[in-house]
Amino acid sequence: MFQKILVANRGEVALRVMRAARELGVKTVAVYSTEDADTLPVRYADEAVCIGPAASNQSYLVIPNIIAAAEITGAEAIHPGYGFLAENADFARACADNDIVFIGPSAECIERMGDKASARATMMACGVPTVPGSEGLCETVEEARKFAESVGYPVLIKATAGGGGKGMREVHAPEELEAQYKAACTEAGAAFGDSGVYLEKLVLRPRHVEVQVLADDFGNNIALCERDCSIQRRHQKLLEEAPSPALTEDIRRAMGVAAIKAVRAVNYRNAGTIEFLLDTDGSFYFMEMNTRVQVEHPVTEMITGTDIIKEQIRIAAGEPMSCAGRAPFSPFGHAIEMRINAEDPDHSFRPNPGTITRLRLPAGPGVRVETFIEEGSRISPHYDSLVAKLICHGQDRVEAIERAKRALDEFEIEGIATTIPFHKRVLENEVFLAGDATTDFIETQMGDLL
Repeated sequence: MFQKILVANRGEVALRVMRAARELGVKTVAVYSTEDADTLPVRYADEAVCIGPAASNQSYLVIPNIIAAAEITGAEAIHPGYGFLAENADFARACADNDIVFIGPSAECIERMGDKASARATMMACGVPTVPGSEGLCETVEEARKFAESVGYPVLIKATAGGGGKGMREVHAPEELEAQYKAACTEAGAAFGDSGVYLEKLVLRPRHVEVQVLADDFGNNIALCERDCSIQRRHQKLLEEAPSPALTEDIRRAMGVAAIKAVRAVNYRNAGTIEFLLDTDGSFYFMEMNTRVQVEHPVTEMITGTDIIKEQIRIAAGEPMSCAGRAPFSPFGHAIEMRINAEDPDHSFRPNPGTITRLRLPAGPGVRVETFIEEGSRISPHYDSLVAKLICHGQDRVEAIERAKRALDEFEIEGIATTIPFHKRVLENEVFLAGDATTDFIETQMGDLL
C-alpha cells in the first residue's frame, strides 16, 4: 500500500478521496489554487501545495505543476477524482513517465475509450450491443446526410472526444442537419480541441442506465449493479438512483454481462462505468465508457456495501480488490443521490456563486452528505457549481424517496440559490414516483424550468 498520495482535484471529491485514504492509513497531499486556499479539503490533507491562480487552466489543469507537487512532497501516486484531468491520457502518461502511479486505468485505455468512435468499434467487435451508427467519423455534411437517410430520422450528432453533452445535437428532420452538424463540430472543437463528430440513430425517450465496474490485476472483473441516471438537463445528470426501477432481473444480468465484456475487451484496470441507453422494449445499447470514478458512485456504494474509492487505491497499489469475494452483487435496498448545485432552478438553472451565510446539513438514518462547504464558504464562479451530494438509502424505493424528502426539508443553505427546491419537485412528481422517468423528464414534466 502507498504511504502517500496526491489528490489532483478540489471540492467534495477531493475530500472524499482523502477520507478513504485516511481509513487505509495513507497520508494525503492537497493541491489548490489561490481561490481554494482556505477550503476544507486543503485543511484536511496532511500537506498542501499551491499550484496556481484561480483559473483552472492555470492551476488544476496544469500537468507539470501537479507532477512537481507530487515530486516535492514524495507522493507515490495521484488520484485525479473526476473532471479536470481524470480522463486525460497525457496526464496518466506523465505520471508513468515520472514513476508516479496514476490511480486509474492506463493512458492507452483512456485514449481508446475516450474516443467515442473507437470505443463504439471496440464494443461492436466484442459483442456488446450498440446503437446503429456511422462507421467512424462523418467528416462532411454530405457523409452525415447519407447516414441519416440510411437509418432514418431522428439522428444524434456526437463529438468523438469529451462528454457532458458538449458537441451533441439532435436532428429530427433533413432541413435541420447542416446547421446542427456545423454547430456540433464548432462546439466540439472549442471544448475539446477536436471537432470530429459521428452520428447515431436517436433512440427516443430512452432511460440512461449505467453499470459500475471494478477490475484488478488478479483476474477479478466485477459489476456492482446499475444506476439509473435518467433525470438530467442538457445531458447533465441531476438525480441518480440505484438500482434502476426499470430493470428486470434478466435485463440486469444481461447488462452486467455486457459491461464485463467491455472491461475484458480493453484489458481495463481500476474503476470505470459502462453507460447504456435502455429502450422502451427492454433493449439496451452501449453509449460510452467513463474511465474514472463518477459523481454518482455513492448510490452504488450504498446498495452494495462497497467503498469504491478504497478499491481504486487498492487496485492501483497492486493489491486485489477486497470486494471480489462478494460478487456477483444483488442490490440491497434502494439509494437516491441528489446533486445540490449552486444554481437557480427558477431562472433556467443559472449559476449562482456567492458566500454561504448559513448552513444546516441533514442527518439521521440512511442519510449521507458529501460536501466541502461550511458557513462562510465562498462558491467560486471559476469552478463547477456542485456544492454537495445528498444520498439517501432505504429498504426499498418508497422508503428511500420518503427519506430523501425528509432530508431535503432539513437541508438549509442560505446566501446562494441551490437546486434543493428542484429536487423536492422531482420527488413529488407522479411520473418519477411511478419509476417511469426517461431522459426527457425535465422537458416533459418541468418545462417551466427551462
